[in-house]
Parts: sequence; C-alpha cells; structure tokens
Amino acid sequence: MTEATAVPTPDAQPANEEHTAVIARQEILDRQRAVFGYELFDRTKVDGDFTSASDASLLFSVLSHAGTESLFGRKTLFLNVTHATLSGSHLELIQPEQVVLEVPPVDNNDPAIIDVVARKMTELRERGFRMAFKHTVLTKPYASWLPLASFIKMEMTEVSESTVEPLLRLAQKVSKAKVVAEKVETAEQYERLQAMGVELFQGYWFTRPTMVHARLVAPAQAIIIQLINLVRKEADPVEIETLLKRDPTLSFNLLRFINSSGFGLSVEITSFRHAVMILGLRKLFRWAAMLLTASRAGGSPPAVGNMAVLRGRLMELLAAEMLPAEEWDNAFVVGVFSLLDVMLGMPIEKALETIALPQHVVDALVHRTGIFAPFLRIVEVCESGTDAEVAEAAEALALTNRQVNMAHLEAMAWTENLLASNG
Repeated sequence: MTEATAVPTPDAQPANEEHTAVIARQEILDRQRAVFGYELFDRTKVDGDFTSASDASLLFSVLSHAGTESLFGRKTLFLNVTHATLSGSHLELIQPEQVVLEVPPVDNNDPAIIDVVARKMTELRERGFRMAFKHTVLTKPYASWLPLASFIKMEMTEVSESTVEPLLRLAQKVSKAKVVAEKVETAEQYERLQAMGVELFQGYWFTRPTMVHARLVAPAQAIIIQLINLVRKEADPVEIETLLKRDPTLSFNLLRFINSSGFGLSVEITSFRHAVMILGLRKLFRWAAMLLTASRAGGSPPAVGNMAVLRGRLMELLAAEMLPAEEWDNAFVVGVFSLLDVMLGMPIEKALETIALPQHVVDALVHRTGIFAPFLRIVEVCESGTDAEVAEAAEALALTNRQVNMAHLEAMAWTENLLASNG
C-alpha cells in the first residue's frame, strides 16, 4: 500500500525510511509542449543497481499507487525495463494500453540474445504493449527489433549535431516509430529539433524529474506465502477469502489493486470473494508473488492488525442480526478498515482515496454516518468504553447487552483461531 507525495527535485534522494519507494517521474512533451507521457525510473536504490526484481517492484508501485490518477492521469507511462523483465509474470497483471516498455540494447550486440529478446517482445506487442528503443535500433544488428518500435529515443548527449538529421530521416524511412529527442538541455536544441520534425521531447530544459515518494505498508510475509500456497493448490475461494480476512493490509492491497486503472476493469469490486473470482487463481498467484517481492520486514504493530480483524468480524456478526445478507461483507470491510489511519500513518480520508468502496462504507469510516455508523460505534466502545456507553450504543440498534457481549466473545474466539492458525 502506498501514500504518495510528489516533490520536484533535480537529484534522486535516498528513501528516508525502510518502507519508502522512490519513483522518478519526468515529462515527455509534444510539439505544443503539452504532456504526452511520463518516463518513470526506480530511484529507491541509490546505487543504481536495477534488476528485474526492482523493475517488478516499480511496476507494482505504479499499479497500486495511492493517487495514481492524480500523479499520472491517463498519460502514457514509459517504464525502463531489463531483458529479464520482459519474461516476468508481473507484466501479465496489467493492461498494456497505457504502458511503453523501454528496452535497452544488448551487451556487445550478441545476436543470439537479440533474437531471444525479439521473440519475447513480439509476444508482448501482440498483447498490446508498445516498445521504445535507443537510436541504436537503427543499426544492422537490431533489424529484428525495428518493426516492433513504437518510439525511438535519440539521446542528444550521444548524437552529434551532424548526425541528428540523418538519423531522424532514417527512422522516418524505415519505421513508423515516433522519435523522442531525449536530454534536450537548451532552447536552441529544442528549436532546431522541432524544425527537423521531431515530435516528442524530454530533457532538463523543459523539466527536471519529480520524485514521487511512496510509503509501502506490506502485509506479513507469512500471510502472503500462505496465500500463494492456497492458490497453488487451487483452494476453494471461500478458503482464500478467509485468509484475506486475517490481514487487513493484504485485503486492502487486493481491493485497491484490482480496482486500479492499471488493471482495467469496468466494474468496481468491493468484496473479497468477488475479487478472488474476478481475478482468477492464476492472476491472484502472480499478484501475491509480486506483493511478496515488494514486501518489507516490519510494518505497523501486529496488535493493530489483530484489532482491525476483530472489529471486522464483530461488525459482520452484528450486521447479521440486523441487515440483509448482501451487507454483511460491507460491514466486515468497515470494521477491518476502521484502523487504516493507524496502520498507514495517514488520515482515513487519504487512505480511502486509493480504493473503490460503496458510499455508505465510506460514510461510516469518514463521517460516522449511514447504516454502518452505529455498528462501528459499538465495536469501538466494546474496546475501551464503559458499561453505560456499551448499553447506549446497543440501545441505538435495539440490541441487548447480552447480544453484543455474545457477538464480541464469538468475534474474539474467531479472530484468535484465525491468528493462531496463521502462526
């Protein structure tokens, strides 16, 4: 899960805490200097040692990003990848229409590797991904890559002034790719390139990268491993749903991810079982594997998550006494997400911006209004309220103290059993 802030800065800064990912975002502009898209870089690692695993983590951060719409909108995202990334299962989780994969040249132009990479990129092109290459794709060793190019990037620091126009004309002649002039650093460069017919521009003269700091709150790794094991043995969706209910951060991640613009669904998914059924076991496995890759040790204190699970179960039991069955899962969601502000270290309104929830669930969590508000009041006073406060909250729902106490005991036993089986 992520909390994001965008801070303009010319240089990458190391993350301030263990659970922070840093994504650099730089605009790519069209001839009218309007934003065409953003190139994204993983800047979490200050040593610059980027691997297929770090690429996967960056993709996951982008997909699950709090405030993704406000940070990137529906603009095209250019993601720097490694050759190993192209075979990574994480690419199967995203809708490709918004994504361009920037693929680097092969070391020493090894023809065997060039051929292997070409075959993998052809598969990805057929799925809808677009590819961007350096201008070296115009050389003979990369003839098999050229038909796959949607963008060709010319780095102005690597191309002499005398060769810019010949390269541009060659690109226009042998491919349908748009040329991006990269690392444009002066007004004179920009004007000259525009006069030559370059369509897209990127560089410090226009804008320096913006650092997006994403605070990651990972579910317990043991829970993720259990989820992976359940999926691998094709467990019943009810069993998977039960596991999701053990860890609020895990369920929050799943709902936010499956409702993200990157996943591309046209309907909102608001229940765990529906999410499992829509996602399917294969994609659920890949999602869990990505989550495990991006997870970190630590996180919020376990007691907070345990309390959230207890709240969710108590809300569910009380709702079963009063509300139609279709609202029971929503009642669980209200209870389990009622401590998100504590778990994420951000206001509840900010946390809830990152997932799609029914309005009456949001009303209960943010405004303490609507049908779930009195149920949430009961679970809160059961934790620290006086007998009189519990009685008052129960009376508001026409419940007896005995009904509330029995439900509370049952919820505690259920939660204890769940957490014990997790250990």
